[in-house]
Amino acid sequence: MGSPDIGSGRKGVAGALQRSNGYTFESRIRFSEVDHTNRITLPGIINYFQDCSTFHSESLGVGLAYCKEHKSAWVLSAWQVVADRYPAMGEKVRVSTWATGFDGLYGTRNFCMEDEEGRMAAYANSVWVFMNTEKGRPARPDAYEVGLYGVGEPLAMDYEPRKIKLPGETKPCREYPVRRYHIDTNEHVNNSQYVQMAMEELEGTEEIRRLRVEYKKSAVYGDIIYPKAAFEEDRTVIELCDESGGIYAVVEMK
Repeated sequence: MGSPDIGSGRKGVAGALQRSNGYTFESRIRFSEVDHTNRITLPGIINYFQDCSTFHSESLGVGLAYCKEHKSAWVLSAWQVVADRYPAMGEKVRVSTWATGFDGLYGTRNFCMEDEEGRMAAYANSVWVFMNTEKGRPARPDAYEVGLYGVGEPLAMDYEPRKIKLPGETKPCREYPVRRYHIDTNEHVNNSQYVQMAMEELEGTEEIRRLRVEYKKSAVYGDIIYPKAAFEEDRTVIELCDESGGIYAVVEMK
């Protein structure tokens, strides 16, 4: 599979993915997924990507029920998301994902969202850790599962490090109690909810084009999240922490 071109108005990877081990589904941007600009939100794009990876696992027979039975899970460690544009309400989109590599306890996965004409709207890289949920620690994935996913060629994008450099100075922001609607099937705060919390510290006029998230530990129902913000010249960094300063997630927005 050849490396796809990345960029606004360029052709995407739908045709290539149909010949790979990836997964693609088509959808239409819903009214419930847009904000006051009539366009999908950044957490909305992330939810499409998450859903696509879940559908991929379900289609291979190693989805939620399989993981529960085998006391295992792929846990997201880091996101790098690029939004060239935010599709509007009613637009038809094609969302695709494929694994790009496995190395010990880690797996990497690419995503893309294309419009009806095959132009790239958003794309992402992600890093996952395979976990033994019974022991609560990382484990080496079974060769059977790795073989099911296969490996496709990575997107031709500028790959950032998994770890985000923390700012020197931050200011405290209002805290957030973890509500029931923040929780997913793993009984943890869903990945996109951390991004939503971080975006609450913005003025609301910024259009995020580049996002990175580093997940450090899971928040659960009843926790209180204490954000700390740094507004630098070329980026905004939000640290989502517990009461003692331990970090749940670091979100970098440009």
